[in-house]
Amino acid sequence: QVKAAPFVSFSSSVSSISPIAGPSAFVVRRRGLFRCPAVSAKIREIFMPALSSTMTEGKIVSWIKSEGDVLSKGESVVVVESDKADMDVETFYDGILAAIVVSEGETAPVGAPIGLLAETEAEIAEAKAKAQGQSPSPPAAKVEAVAAEAASDVEAPPAPPATYSPGKVIATPYAKKLAKQHKVDLSKLVATGPFGRITPEDVEKAAGIARPPKDNAVASVASPVPVVAAAPPPKATVQLPEIPGSTFVPFTSMQAAVAKNMVESLNVPTFRVGYPILTEALDALYEKVKPKGVTMTALLAKAAAMALAEHPVVNASCKDGKSFTYNGSINIAVAVAINGGLITPVLQDADKLDLYLLSQKWKELVEKARAKQLQPHEYNSGTFTLSNLGMFGVDRFDAILPPGQGAIMAVGASKPAVTAGNDGFFSVKSKMLVNVTADHRIIYGADLAAFLKTFSKIVENPESLTL
Repeated sequence: QVKAAPFVSFSSSVSSISPIAGPSAFVVRRRGLFRCPAVSAKIREIFMPALSSTMTEGKIVSWIKSEGDVLSKGESVVVVESDKADMDVETFYDGILAAIVVSEGETAPVGAPIGLLAETEAEIAEAKAKAQGQSPSPPAAKVEAVAAEAASDVEAPPAPPATYSPGKVIATPYAKKLAKQHKVDLSKLVATGPFGRITPEDVEKAAGIARPPKDNAVASVASPVPVVAAAPPPKATVQLPEIPGSTFVPFTSMQAAVAKNMVESLNVPTFRVGYPILTEALDALYEKVKPKGVTMTALLAKAAAMALAEHPVVNASCKDGKSFTYNGSINIAVAVAINGGLITPVLQDADKLDLYLLSQKWKELVEKARAKQLQPHEYNSGTFTLSNLGMFGVDRFDAILPPGQGAIMAVGASKPAVTAGNDGFFSVKSKMLVNVTADHRIIYGADLAAFLKTFSKIVENPESLTL
């Protein structure tokens, strides 16, 4: 069942955003709740919707309907892949899918027309003609063209040495100097240098001078050659040699979004703090609540949320470098690896939910994430991120700070370790290491150390997690 959501217009004739103003031609259902509008005309354009705040283009996964199909209000028409999820788009109007502008597997920028909807059969021909005029060139063709151009840059053989043409003499300064000393007519020489340039070697050969290679090299280095005159031709972009049997795989929309976010993270000054935590009490609690559906991820998320409530600056965010925001909610984003990418479902208000409800919510989010059916607010509203690789046996690692957040916690595996007690005796206890990466513009070392100390106390005495 589709929940009510604002109508968002991408039409050139409908530019305002209003809760109820102006009906839309299409709605994204089940996998999303964004609506694709139409213009007030008999031939309506189906636009590429913005399915998330970071989405700049979308990919057509599949057209559920074909050209010429009669559509009824509420039918799914097309599946669009954003940088985070796949979403079914439904029609709000009865009509005919007159033309498909963007085919399956192709991408289009947000707001670009991807199809045309006609009211009657008489308008189909007009719609097809309109589609021909605005149909974008297939991305595959662009990729092939770029690949061919790159191949030509890399594989093209070097140009043969240019010979002298009458009325035009190009020589290096040192070659001119040698020609003057040995009275050699430059206009009669055959140039062997790049771009038809006469080199010192050409002059020496014409003058019958045989120099050892070492002397030539020294003379060439010692000559005052201006940078402009002796500049080599521009080189093609350096490319690694192709490995036999390798396969070229373009980024998916999700992988491209992850790559973009990782590059943006380089603009944030970060620092990292590690903290060892005893986990025997947490492991014991986990064994008790595991039969009730509670996961270790839920326990850690709950503990982090409770610690953030006492240290709100770690839950803050800085987006412009000039100010920062204390977030009113503690939303724990948890990194989840899915087929072909990475996504961070968000446990909203994690500090206010009890452990069992939090675990149930987490299970639902993971299922939706793996089915690529998360709603935008379920993956882009995090204020603090938790990344747990302990289940893979990783003892420690550093995580990259997501753009727009103040900190991310990397959790390693709980492993036996020799520990010295207060009485001076040694014992073997389970211990895990957590590393937190933080934005140093708003979070300082003392802030992060205090937060980790609080988090450690909660984990080592986890009774409060079940309250």
